[in-house]
Amino acid sequence: MKILVIGNGGREHTLVWKLAQSPRVAKIYCAPGNAGIAQVAECVAIKVDDLVGLQAFAKDHAVDLTIVGPELPLSLGIADEFRKAKLRIFGPTRNAARIESSKSFAKELMVRENIPTAASRTFDTLDPALLWLEKCDMPIVVKADGLAQGKGVIICATRVEAQVAVGSMLSEQRFGEAGARVVLEEFLEGEELTVMAFADGRTVIPMIPAQDHKRIGEGDTGPNTGGMGAYAPAPLATSELQRRILEEVLYPAVIGLSRVGSPFYGVLYAGIMIKDGNPYVLEFNARFGDPETQVVLPLLQTDLLDIIEAVVEHRLDQLQVVWRDQAAVCVVLTSEGYPGLYQTGLPITGLPEQPSESVVVFHAGTTRSEQAILTNGGRVLGVTALAGTIQSAQEQAYAALAPIKFEGRYYRSDIAHRVLSDISIN
Repeated sequence: MKILVIGNGGREHTLVWKLAQSPRVAKIYCAPGNAGIAQVAECVAIKVDDLVGLQAFAKDHAVDLTIVGPELPLSLGIADEFRKAKLRIFGPTRNAARIESSKSFAKELMVRENIPTAASRTFDTLDPALLWLEKCDMPIVVKADGLAQGKGVIICATRVEAQVAVGSMLSEQRFGEAGARVVLEEFLEGEELTVMAFADGRTVIPMIPAQDHKRIGEGDTGPNTGGMGAYAPAPLATSELQRRILEEVLYPAVIGLSRVGSPFYGVLYAGIMIKDGNPYVLEFNARFGDPETQVVLPLLQTDLLDIIEAVVEHRLDQLQVVWRDQAAVCVVLTSEGYPGLYQTGLPITGLPEQPSESVVVFHAGTTRSEQAILTNGGRVLGVTALAGTIQSAQEQAYAALAPIKFEGRYYRSDIAHRVLSDISIN
């Protein structure tokens, strides 16, 4: 089969790496890809939001299946356009993807389907939002309704901070159209958990639960990022908690979308806060998470292509998905200054020539020149290690990243600290 993967980050490198292991895959294209992906697939210079170009490429190159990595093309309706053109694609329709592209839509779905979540109100004008803030307990979470590249969620400790955040979105258009509507949400304190699931509109098969580290600083401090690292399986997710998440969160969301005429085909991502032993949904995404994919897919034993085809053909109930009895830890290497301004084009040295059985370096923000592989983003690389325990995987990941160098390289030294709090890597 010929496969086209859309995207250029660590998530897409992981997808390409995993798909390349399938004996049924003859050729993989990636648009636009990165330097690491280019070692496994043929990269093509088409932007992820160029739906016309992507569709034309799939037709011209007789692509058998397209797999969408990032949220932007899904929110623009790439799955709808491909299906109209009789092209097979893995990913939800534009309407189903609103579970990620519109936080107010997701909140309405959760309320309607009795999915546990934080109390919230939605506003599209400034004065009513400010008036409502006067009555709220602090802290509070201010969310841009639309897609804001992971930067549209602000936890406000004081009323003044909340007023400034709301004003920056509704009045100053800080996030453009994405912030033209805001969701003001009750702050929930607990421990976060990520559960991704394959869904074909009727059947839901959860993946191994993971935890990521969103904050830039040690001990989960500082600004939010796209993710500084992750580990799986998360010990927090007991079998009983996983059962509850499946029955109280994942199935109701999929059934609820089908009920409103938007069946969900693809990967449903649930970001969950565990408070007093109970799950509350913080957010839904309509695709694989990043960096959670870098620790979950390496633990997948079943052929990923078999699962994706079962979703596309609405026969997921006929498939058994098997996971390795191992643990995985991913540590993300970033550019200096991230998640703010950072420099690109810096040479990277010390990269392994090829992945080993226990360590894989997934590229996120990289590009290749004639002489070297260069940095090309805020999150540059994700070093993932597999082992029998989280502790062993953590030790291997940090040992593997030590030789990899680029100017301004930064990483957190405490990935997986929630379960290994007595371990410090220097």
